[in-house]
Amino acid sequence: MAGAPATGPARSTGQVPPPRPQPSAAHDVLCVNAPGMAASGPDGQLRGQGLHGFFRHGVRTLARMELRLGGMEPLPLQGTLTSAAAARFVGSVRVPGDLDPDPALTVERLRHADGAETVTVRNTGARPARLPLEIALGTDLGLLTDIAAGRRSADLPGQVQSSGLRWVGQGRAATVSARPSPHAVLAGAGVLRWDLEVQPGARWSVDLRAELETPSAGRPPTGRGPGVPLPWSEPEIRADDRRAARLVSRALDSLGGLLLADADRPTDLYTASGAPWRFGLTAADALWAARMTLPLGTRLAAGTLRAAARRQHQAAPQSAAPAPRQADAAPGDGASTPEGAGAAGPVPGGAPGATGGANPSGGEAGAAAQALDGVIPGPLRHGGPELPASCTATEATLLFVTVLAEAWRWGMPRAEVAELLPAAERALGALRAAVVAEGADGPVGFVADFGRPAEERAARPGPARCEVQAQAHRAALQGADLLDAFDRPGAQQWRSWAAELRERFREQFWIDDLSGGRPAAALLAPDRPVPALASTLVHLFDLGLAAEGELHEGLLDREQTRLLAQRLVTPELDCSWGLRTLSAKSPRFNPLGHRSGAVRVQETALAVSGLVDAGFEREAEILLEGLLEASVHFEGRLPEMYAGEQKVADCPPVPHPAACRPAAVSAAAAVHLVLSLAGVRPDVPSGRVATRPASTAPLGALELTGLRVAGEPFSVRVSRIGVAVVEEAPSFLQLAAS
Repeated sequence: MAGAPATGPARSTGQVPPPRPQPSAAHDVLCVNAPGMAASGPDGQLRGQGLHGFFRHGVRTLARMELRLGGMEPLPLQGTLTSAAAARFVGSVRVPGDLDPDPALTVERLRHADGAETVTVRNTGARPARLPLEIALGTDLGLLTDIAAGRRSADLPGQVQSSGLRWVGQGRAATVSARPSPHAVLAGAGVLRWDLEVQPGARWSVDLRAELETPSAGRPPTGRGPGVPLPWSEPEIRADDRRAARLVSRALDSLGGLLLADADRPTDLYTASGAPWRFGLTAADALWAARMTLPLGTRLAAGTLRAAARRQHQAAPQSAAPAPRQADAAPGDGASTPEGAGAAGPVPGGAPGATGGANPSGGEAGAAAQALDGVIPGPLRHGGPELPASCTATEATLLFVTVLAEAWRWGMPRAEVAELLPAAERALGALRAAVVAEGADGPVGFVADFGRPAEERAARPGPARCEVQAQAHRAALQGADLLDAFDRPGAQQWRSWAAELRERFREQFWIDDLSGGRPAAALLAPDRPVPALASTLVHLFDLGLAAEGELHEGLLDREQTRLLAQRLVTPELDCSWGLRTLSAKSPRFNPLGHRSGAVRVQETALAVSGLVDAGFEREAEILLEGLLEASVHFEGRLPEMYAGEQKVADCPPVPHPAACRPAAVSAAAAVHLVLSLAGVRPDVPSGRVATRPASTAPLGALELTGLRVAGEPFSVRVSRIGVAVVEEAPSFLQLAAS
């Protein structure tokens, strides 16, 4: 499945493993309103096959709901989402004996991810329709994780209840109720039956509701509760290119369907990673979504940061300023206690039993917590054919610092930032521990994955991935900004370390070739670069927001940046729908490979905004057009990824069979793709906001209203010649020249 844990290349045992069955969601109509979900084919019938059914808290509440009218299934006419959470299915039925060529009866099914469905039968014929409506129901009460792996249990026997059916099994129970009550309930067959008589021009409806009586053990996350507002503003977008407004509108609708909250903190919202495969919190994905929607307010960032901090590994309290030593002792030199003074304090909002909590009593568990102190947990993900699986804990831990720093620049209240600062300091401490030390047989001075204890990393250093160095460099600089602003020690040491990393990266990661050169995808040792050309290189363009509306310096120099920008838009990476995850020239290229050729929306969107910021607007416009055109074929709802096949006239992009759709990162990336073109760069702590739009105005005239800076409305208009005019802004902010 997309983003499934990976364990690296399999060892040969002399036996061919059996194929792993996997339900496909590529062509399903999927309604999502966390923690509920519903999936079916475009005919609306739930057949218990693959992923079909209503789900709640990761349990399949209902697997089968097959409708027949007069013993016939309706002929499917249309099945489509009306929002992220709801779908409409329309079918027709010929009345027996009717000689009219036009169907007399239509059947409409309005479905909601929460478990509700309304079935309406309309009679547009000239005669009364007298026939039975039967709905066959069944469920296995299976877990989504099992179903995703292709495991399907037999349906449980149903029990009659007053207005429907009930199933009990595997420690869980579910019901389906109907209003009006059925005329007959056939429990053995799991059938509800109504004997209909629908007059000409009349309609008849029944409301069905599937409910889970006993969710999983513990207190699972809830969705956005009644009265809890969306954690972002709802912008109004007007552009000459009409695809932009539709893309952002549907992306935000999709994000809304993925919103979750911890049960005891219902106002701290964050996004599930994606449906159907990762319908829960993956901290890295949630932090990306929060960061990319910062122009719409900081509430999602605040809720996501607090949720991540509650899950952060935390050792026993100790000195807290995680500053690297000066040049004579590089970060990761084996010291377990960072230098400096000051108490870290508890994780803000820390909850008992949070993942990776402290173990003050010591012992093996305490040592493990100490070794992973500051790491935000995350699953492994497939690393592609060139590299082992990567740990999303690395990405989440580094991104935590970036999101906190940029939310502060966008106007997150100082008290909320201060509450989260100890968790950011612990994340910086984890960064320090992850730098490969002198004497190790690995890429000395670079950052390895955080997912293993420090001792194991020292003994067997993993690869230093290009994107991790970019994320670590950005976190060090933005962490230093936070430490300075809040009078914490260590800022200058982190800036010095970042400068050393830049010099080291430019020397050791750059591979010269006939085209001028390119960065390595990873470094295994000082003389062992991985030469793969991959889309992860776009993270080198993601420099991070700095003071006064500027961006931080990147790992590449100007000439290296130019060469990489030109390389991104060559056909080996750009398939004209977006960036492939691996060069088409690679012998391991696979257009449907997670990391071997598919297009991942997030990375193409990062490339567009990063290229604009770096001044390579022609290249940015090429990639932007590819994503916008792909969005048309996906009805404005870009999936997590799709096939990296070269664009051919009159052939739409091919869906990936295991992509999440919606996915938090791709939906947020769609928002970022459009909003970033206005170039709004605030620095609320210094009372300034700058606008640096794309001078080529790739969307034509663009007007954005309903943005938020420091919690107040902000509107900007960009002309067709790329000139920005701020039309609404908080009165206390000074506008910097474009």
